[in-house]
Amino acid sequence: MLRVLIALALTCLLQPAFADERAQTQQQLDATRQDIAELKKLLSKVQEEKSGVQKDLKGTETEMGKLEKQVDALQKELKKSESELQRLDGEKKKLQSARIEQQRLIAIQARAAYQNGRQEYLKLLLNQQNPEKFARTLTYYDYLSQARLEQLKNFNETLRQLANVEKDISMQQAQLLVQKSSLDSQRDELDKVRQERQKALAKLNDDVKARDQKLAAREQDQADLSKVLKTIEETLARQAREAEEARQKALIAQQEAEKKRLREAQEQADANTDAPRKPAKPTPGALVSSSGETFGGAFASARGKLPWPVDGRLLARFGESRGDDARTKWDGVMISASAGSQVHAVHGGRVVFADWLRGAGLLVILDHGNGFLSLYGHNQTLLKSAGDVVKAGESISTVGNSGGQDTPALYFAIRQQGHPSDPAQWCRAQG
Repeated sequence: MLRVLIALALTCLLQPAFADERAQTQQQLDATRQDIAELKKLLSKVQEEKSGVQKDLKGTETEMGKLEKQVDALQKELKKSESELQRLDGEKKKLQSARIEQQRLIAIQARAAYQNGRQEYLKLLLNQQNPEKFARTLTYYDYLSQARLEQLKNFNETLRQLANVEKDISMQQAQLLVQKSSLDSQRDELDKVRQERQKALAKLNDDVKARDQKLAAREQDQADLSKVLKTIEETLARQAREAEEARQKALIAQQEAEKKRLREAQEQADANTDAPRKPAKPTPGALVSSSGETFGGAFASARGKLPWPVDGRLLARFGESRGDDARTKWDGVMISASAGSQVHAVHGGRVVFADWLRGAGLLVILDHGNGFLSLYGHNQTLLKSAGDVVKAGESISTVGNSGGQDTPALYFAIRQQGHPSDPAQWCRAQG
């Protein structure tokens, strides 16, 4: 009887203390929930801003691809103009040589005519003893005069052609200067667009990352407080049910509850003090090459015979975890390559998609028939359009970092009947 009375007295004394702790924990939990709600509102706003920036990013990177194409076209025109200028300069040199030679011949004839004057012709008129010789000599004189006139005519034509060539050279040089100026302007505009894209992308990623980390910390706090509150409520319920038990059982229950709370608090403290582990540096991947013979048979028979789309090194393999999140896996491969490198079709097919896509940037998708597709993402420039038919080994794009990537690399994937397939099983192994 005495033990029962003691147990009841202790229960009455302990319940207010647990009730106060429960009320205080509940207040903390409500405050944390309010903070999380506000953070979610802010994060939602940031996600909306991110969606807007993604649209801007799509427009910017699409414009970058067009500008790269224009720069390439201007460079080709510049080379044509320079070749034409060299051709005109060679023609000018030939005409100048012809002019000098014609001047020399005209000078010789003029000197001979000056020395002879008209005496021989007068002698022929006065000496008519041999009529046949007289007629033949007159004919020779006529031929000589015609030759002199023809040479003067050729000389004048050479001077005219030389003047036209010099005029063409001047026009070609002016056109060359205009093309160089236009090329420099396009390059400056491209650099400006690149800088704006990098700034916007960096700011967006930093903002989202900071808010995600803060929200994750708040949600963890809420989970911990809910756990403590649940423990307190379970302890109070158990004490109410065990109010009629002996003093020793009530003390043991209190000690167990206290130990559990301390253990959870210690685990939380240990979790908060642990330094974040730096991700291990990935080992360099295998080198791959786009060189070698192409495969001309059906795609289904090409397993292990296809070349890789670009020369480079594998950054991520099929089936590996994407970053620190083990829940997401790579459904293709990432190949590190220099920006602007040519990307080649691994097999002949038809372009079914060539545009910007969120997460993949500037993307090309080829249909090889019988349910086989190949994908090429994060490009800098698209060289083909939807509907184009391409041959194996033909250039379809250039390597870039579109779609939010930090470094130039090519995303390459193969799909078979709608399911991802490991590209390493289709492309030739590198020795």
